[in-house]
Amino acid sequence: MTPNKPLAGRRIVVTRAPEQSCELVSTLEEKGANVVLFPLVAFAPPGDWRVLDEQLQKVNGFDAILFLSRNAVRYLFQRCRELGITCDSSPSKGPFIATVGHATEDAAIREGLSVNYVAKGHTAESLARELRSFVANRTVLLPRGNQGDSELPDALREAGAYVTEVMAYSTVAPANPDLAILKSIRDAAVDSIVFASPSAYRNLCDLIPASGLATISARVQFVAIGPTTARAIRSSGARVAVEAGEPSAAAIAEALVEYFGSHEAKPRPA
Repeated sequence: MTPNKPLAGRRIVVTRAPEQSCELVSTLEEKGANVVLFPLVAFAPPGDWRVLDEQLQKVNGFDAILFLSRNAVRYLFQRCRELGITCDSSPSKGPFIATVGHATEDAAIREGLSVNYVAKGHTAESLARELRSFVANRTVLLPRGNQGDSELPDALREAGAYVTEVMAYSTVAPANPDLAILKSIRDAAVDSIVFASPSAYRNLCDLIPASGLATISARVQFVAIGPTTARAIRSSGARVAVEAGEPSAAAIAEALVEYFGSHEAKPRPA
């Protein structure tokens, strides 16, 4: 290990979808890591567009739109283009736009939106807390995936918001996982596995039983991006070695550098 390559020799598995992994992979590789891509989630349009289409026809009538992920932005605006709908988010009129995370903010800006607020706490729960006084008695559109839980909409409704949830995309398990990589995980022949969502971890549980992953986590460092993912991993009995405070590639890489810098385990042979 050298100061400018603090992750040299570390074999790190990234479970994000390929289209969302580029920045994280390059950041880890810059720090010397041997990155193994093993996507555990894939994304697809919703099976039925009717509910989303109905709400998009009146999208500019909402007081606020909350985007929790880049996928929500991507699929909502893909459908808007297909329907010929323009979302007005000029500073002086149109819905108030809020996002979780700067990556989601960037995706919204690329779609021409003026983003009014980014959650300081980097989670959906923190967004609900931070906007509590703003959303009271206002209409809120919440485009999300098919696996979203009820915590955020419940919190918004408790704050007095009139929430309309719509499925903008589906999260699915990828077909044909790489069996060689799966074996290396089973054999604990990697240094770390990065999980960006509960869905990714649950999909790995479908390939390796939760009891097996709990055993593996004693030897392989599981990294959770955010508290929701960390809770999902811990609730299955596995150990979370690293919990990244922010979802950015830089924060994840620094959390790994800090962890391995304070532990004496040697990198695995290439």
